[in-house]
Amino acid sequence: MSRLTFLAPEWLWLLVLLALLPWLYVLALRRRAADALRVTDLDLVRQAAAGRRAWRRHVPPALLFLALAAMLLGLARPSAWLTLPSERATVVLAIDVSGSMRAADISPDRITVAKAAARNFVTGQPRTTRIGLVAFSTSAMIAADPTRSRDDVLLAIDQLYPQRYTAAGSGIVAALQAIFPDESLDLAQLSLASGERPSRSLDAQRLADGRRDGTLHRNGVGDGDGRGGKTRKPVPPGSNPSAVIVLLSDGRTNVGVDPLEAARLAADRGVRVFTVGFGTATGGNVNFGGGWMRTQLDAETLMGIAEITGGKYFHAQSADDLRSVYESLTTQFVAETRRTEVTALLALLAALLLMLALGLRIAKF
Repeated sequence: MSRLTFLAPEWLWLLVLLALLPWLYVLALRRRAADALRVTDLDLVRQAAAGRRAWRRHVPPALLFLALAAMLLGLARPSAWLTLPSERATVVLAIDVSGSMRAADISPDRITVAKAAARNFVTGQPRTTRIGLVAFSTSAMIAADPTRSRDDVLLAIDQLYPQRYTAAGSGIVAALQAIFPDESLDLAQLSLASGERPSRSLDAQRLADGRRDGTLHRNGVGDGDGRGGKTRKPVPPGSNPSAVIVLLSDGRTNVGVDPLEAARLAADRGVRVFTVGFGTATGGNVNFGGGWMRTQLDAETLMGIAEITGGKYFHAQSADDLRSVYESLTTQFVAETRRTEVTALLALLAALLLMLALGLRIAKF
């Protein structure tokens, strides 16, 4: 919490009157002590015997004083800069559905485990969070636009199935399209990954067309001057408090946009990308094109994506690992720092102190 400021500082003058209370309390104690001189000697002996515990009688008045101070500060409506979960939070899950997700090194297979973990993640988010889904393989596709409807996203997750190649970079671009549907994405400086060129999805040919014009719109290619979509000036990486991408991949990008360059596109918009490398250390064999292929996790690239965007990299080697990763990736990482009134906190503190003071006073008598 930063330095407090007050929305109604004119009420702070009452604190001057509050400062008089300790002085009045001391005067009352002295008057009581003078009156005690007129009582019998037996009463004086009893009072002296209890003197060692006399400090306890000052506790309720002290608590009452603190309660009044909290009340008066509350009247001035204090506020502070707090980092809180954003009410405008948007989380886009980008899930690898390449052929390697059929590997059974994680029982029953990777795609089944990934879909189950994604469902648990979606249902565990606050209702105010908008969740979208992107699937990427030979191409990247927005399977579900960011929405508060959990049923729509869960249905899209159920329909995921493994295809062929891995296009993690195109997955990031598609996720950015989902987050910023009205913007033009500048692809003029992006290169394409090598391999077979791989649509709403993003294929290599469409991306190539977008590079020639310099922009890519949600529903088509721009004309190079920004018409048809808004443009955005670059911001510091990780500075967007309201949107993140969670990207899960188990392989190495071989088609589509270069993932590190796509990460820089996300970084220019302040969007953090949290990456999850999925698969065991030894990998798994997959029947591919009539032969067998061993999967290979590209952890270095996933780490680079997270570092460029201000996100974080996780490695999940089992169903339990993946479940734990998704449980840690709650909307707590979608937070914003804003000026927030904390009057309610002071009112609660004042009520607790007042109840405690009254309770101690009643217990004494």
